[in-house]
Amino acid sequence: MNISYNWLKDYIETDLTPQEMADALTSIGLETGSVEEVETIKGGLEGLFIGEVLTCENHPNSDHLHITTVNVGEGEPLQIVCGASNVAAGQKVVVAVNGTQLYSGDESFTIKKSKIRGVESNGMICAEDEIGIGTSHAGIIVLPENVVVGTPAKKHYNIESDYVLEVDITPNRIDAASHYGVARDLAAYLKQSTPKSPKGDLSPLQGVGRLRKPSVEAFKIEDKSPAVEVIVENTEACPRYSGVTIKGVKVTNSPEWLQNRLKTIGLRPINNIVDITNYILHETGHPLHAFDMNEIHGHKVYVMTLNEGTEFTTLDEVDRKLSDKDLMICDTNGGIALAGVFGGLKSGVTENTTDIFLESAYFHPTWVRKTARRHGLNTDASFRFERGADPNNTLYAMKRAALLIKEIAGGKICGEIQDVYPSPIPNAKVTLSFQKVYDLIGKTISEETLINILKSLDIEIIKHHKDELELSIPTYRVDVQRDVDVIEEILRIYGFNNVETGENLKSNLSYETETDKGYKLQNLISEQLTGAGFNEIMNNSLTASEYYATSKIFPEEQCVRLKNPLSVELNVMRQTLLFGGLQSIEYNKNRKNPDLKFYEFGNTYFYFADKQKEGQSLSAIREEFHLGLWITGNSISHSWLHGEQKSSVFELKAYVENILFRLGINAKKLVFTQCRCEVYSEALTIHTVSGRKLGTLGILQKKLCKKFDIDSEVYYAELNWDLLMKEIKSHQVKYSEISKFQAVKRDLALLLDQQISFAEIEKVAFDTDKKLLKEVSLFDVYEGKNLPEGKKSYAVSFILHDEEKTLNDKQIETIMAKIQKNLEEKLNTTLR
Repeated sequence: MNISYNWLKDYIETDLTPQEMADALTSIGLETGSVEEVETIKGGLEGLFIGEVLTCENHPNSDHLHITTVNVGEGEPLQIVCGASNVAAGQKVVVAVNGTQLYSGDESFTIKKSKIRGVESNGMICAEDEIGIGTSHAGIIVLPENVVVGTPAKKHYNIESDYVLEVDITPNRIDAASHYGVARDLAAYLKQSTPKSPKGDLSPLQGVGRLRKPSVEAFKIEDKSPAVEVIVENTEACPRYSGVTIKGVKVTNSPEWLQNRLKTIGLRPINNIVDITNYILHETGHPLHAFDMNEIHGHKVYVMTLNEGTEFTTLDEVDRKLSDKDLMICDTNGGIALAGVFGGLKSGVTENTTDIFLESAYFHPTWVRKTARRHGLNTDASFRFERGADPNNTLYAMKRAALLIKEIAGGKICGEIQDVYPSPIPNAKVTLSFQKVYDLIGKTISEETLINILKSLDIEIIKHHKDELELSIPTYRVDVQRDVDVIEEILRIYGFNNVETGENLKSNLSYETETDKGYKLQNLISEQLTGAGFNEIMNNSLTASEYYATSKIFPEEQCVRLKNPLSVELNVMRQTLLFGGLQSIEYNKNRKNPDLKFYEFGNTYFYFADKQKEGQSLSAIREEFHLGLWITGNSISHSWLHGEQKSSVFELKAYVENILFRLGINAKKLVFTQCRCEVYSEALTIHTVSGRKLGTLGILQKKLCKKFDIDSEVYYAELNWDLLMKEIKSHQVKYSEISKFQAVKRDLALLLDQQISFAEIEKVAFDTDKKLLKEVSLFDVYEGKNLPEGKKSYAVSFILHDEEKTLNDKQIETIMAKIQKNLEEKLNTTLR
């Protein structure tokens, strides 16, 4: 949020510099990110002066240029060649002297001594658009005769520099989302900051930080003729609605001071009425809305909901269909505004408006937030209402705006004030124990200091007991509801830096938990994958329910839904990492980055049947930590040494096996089983021998990829990290001596059925011998001519090793014969 330094000083007595003010705000929790000097006109009109044209003659070498002499108040008159058709002797004009820098958008140029058609020129007589005070280029600026020659243009146009403080408001501190709100916090701090008393406590400094709240005592009803009447039908959604009618206003441009205030904080002036409502919003933090009274049919305002599906056109000319939970401001003909969010197309103030109805209401935060999210709107008004405006500030903000409208736009305040407030919202009550304050802060602070801080925060002390205080919290502090909230406020103003570190520090000796071990291994595998050319991605845990609408392996009924989703694209928690990764691939491919290797660690969420109770199934939410890997495109491309090589599912399998190996999971205790499903066209599931499923890997279905506009193969693996951690006995690297005895390698050329996989061969081999058989690998595959129909040929290598002695031929032949026999019996293989 942008805060103007000059504007802020209208409400607080302080001589802090902008940077000192930023530091003070940061120290009390209103973190100020930057301090930037701004000017209402770029360059601040430096180097420009009011001059008088003494002489004006036609240029001898031009039919449109003039040679003038101009008095700028100091030194000899300047000779300036001017091309404006309206220049004449005796005029008071704005002159840019040599060395002046002028701006045109983001570009700038410097006025220099020059020759124009052979005549020397020293300076420039300026038009409006050339110095940024207007848009006209019809001729030079001609000023009134009474303007004093030599006056800096900056002074004449009342150009002053300001500083914008970029204050980051946390969601709970909506009370500080205005200039007065920030000033109120700053005043509390300044009253406590200096000097220190002999006891070491902070004492108030008289006069410093005194608040100046604009008075509204001048507000009065001038005309009691009938005005707009208010009827609130839904008091839950609108606990308070205040309004007043002002007739006879003149809608025009705002005065310069008001426009400058709004421009400084980044707002575009519109007209005097709208500008005043924006000004009050950023002054007090309370949103207002001005309606054209002549567009309120029946001169009655109803605060109510309309039927589901009712069509309504908002101020941005968008046709919207309303929910029956959208609170509306209506007249006798229907809706005229989305309450607390956005105005209607026809109810706004225009240059033809003469009578207005000024709304100042308090809408329930939940109702406003849900309406804003349903319609994808985020306005200054909804931002404040959905975080909690002050219900007891509606009349002050309304009166303040009404007085400004009278001053700037004229008109009369008519009829009675409309203030529907059937159930006033009371201040929160909190009991504060002195001992709890000392315990939580870690320091004993004098009661006098505590009370001064509480008073500076507008917290009323109802009763003062020996050991505690009974407090009344103002309604604008929606975040202060408990004693710990009050203690936080005290510490914030007292100053964190004023709580000294004691002589003794207390600490706990902790041990490494399973979570810590899992995190270390996560970093280990992250480094391994990054070293293998993968990029880590982090996707939102929220996703769209449409991904699960027809899924059988990720049923939609198992989705954890959000009660108040930001959008339909973010309305459920993800059951799998898959779709987020596909979105990342789509994003990269659309930007000409097709060769990708991604990995992601992240949580998944789903409902599962917890237990049965009296014939009913009870569901609970399960959260699992997963690792996802995606590969697509080429594994080798743009290489002078190798031709392009496409990625493959076998490459993905190798990466998965390397992960398992690095984690110390014994491959012999894992089973890879082929499968197909709606997600994979070809896949392997990874199980332990005991049947626990650790993950899947495979080739994604092309129809799934097409939903994300991906036309290349995508290989995907998803591992259950939580279960992997349970399989790890120890992740420490252990030394084992290299055997003195050599391993023996034997090869078999097998003829087998097409549907048999290498994994089945591997399983049969290891089932045959678990002691001496160390490795089984496939080094050649042949499918084609000279083979019986439905057959293929595998060349398989077997490595046998005894670490204690050299294997003899008899042992080797016995093991190989058993393997061959079992393959023939179980898989119907034959030797080629």
